[in-house]
Amino acid sequence: MINENLRKKVLLRTSWISTIGNAVLSLAKIIVGLVAGSVAVLGDGIDSATDVIISLVMIFTARIMTRPPSRKYVYGYEKAESIATKILSMVIFYAGMQMLFTTLQSLFSHAPKALPSSIAIYVTVFSIVGKLGLAWYQYRQGERVNSSLLMANAKNMRNDVIISLGVLLGLLFTFVFRLPVLDTVTGLIVSLFIIKSSVSIFMDSSVELMDGVKDVSVYQKIFEAVEKVPGASNPHRVRSRQIGNLYMIVLDIEADGEISLNEAHAIAEEVEDSIQAIVENVYDIVVHVEPAGKHHDEEKFGVDKNMFS
Repeated sequence: MINENLRKKVLLRTSWISTIGNAVLSLAKIIVGLVAGSVAVLGDGIDSATDVIISLVMIFTARIMTRPPSRKYVYGYEKAESIATKILSMVIFYAGMQMLFTTLQSLFSHAPKALPSSIAIYVTVFSIVGKLGLAWYQYRQGERVNSSLLMANAKNMRNDVIISLGVLLGLLFTFVFRLPVLDTVTGLIVSLFIIKSSVSIFMDSSVELMDGVKDVSVYQKIFEAVEKVPGASNPHRVRSRQIGNLYMIVLDIEADGEISLNEAHAIAEEVEDSIQAIVENVYDIVVHVEPAGKHHDEEKFGVDKNMFS
């Protein structure tokens, strides 16, 4: 299991590095976009500005997650990460829509469009290199501590690299063909990429908030773990949900109805140990033992082996 103190430290450190890096890139692109008269570079700068907001929210969220469980939140504050990820997706979506409307207005405007300054190309290349470094660092740290927030932000930064490459390509075509409208078209495409990224992050964060799991293969691992325990059989009504990066697992098993309560308890403990040996990052496991052969009505919640055969 990942050390939670280490996880919080990595989340805070990575967030601060992301904040500073994105602030520098965003400021450079917004200033150059305005000076050079490039809608695409300005839009890229606005997208980077949302990354600064994202990083600040990550820092605030990391501090919430360090709080110990309370009487009101007995499972702790780990889900603050998913809530923050959801909010961030909305911020990104808003930025994308704002840029979409701006570029559409510019595209259909009858005002003459000037050719952007060549400095726009240099700041875009600088942005690509910087974003690649930040995205790689964030994803590596996110994988290290299994943070959906860090990996979502890394994914957003990866999309930023694609966006900046598109901006660079649009600028090159703009200068080659001397058609300023191509810069506006590039800005329009950039806005669509931003919107697509926000929707993807929104859907991904919904899994945890809906008490689901992102990797359903965890159920197969639970079934395999139960099969390794003598005396335990028929795992059913298995439920798993994520609290931050940890699994909360609840399941029913069957055992010989003639054994003592102490023996049934020992089997349940063996099942817990077996699951923890196979499934990483387990928050807690609750095992309910039933007499073998007991009639089961159709269960409303949970899964059984038949659903995976």
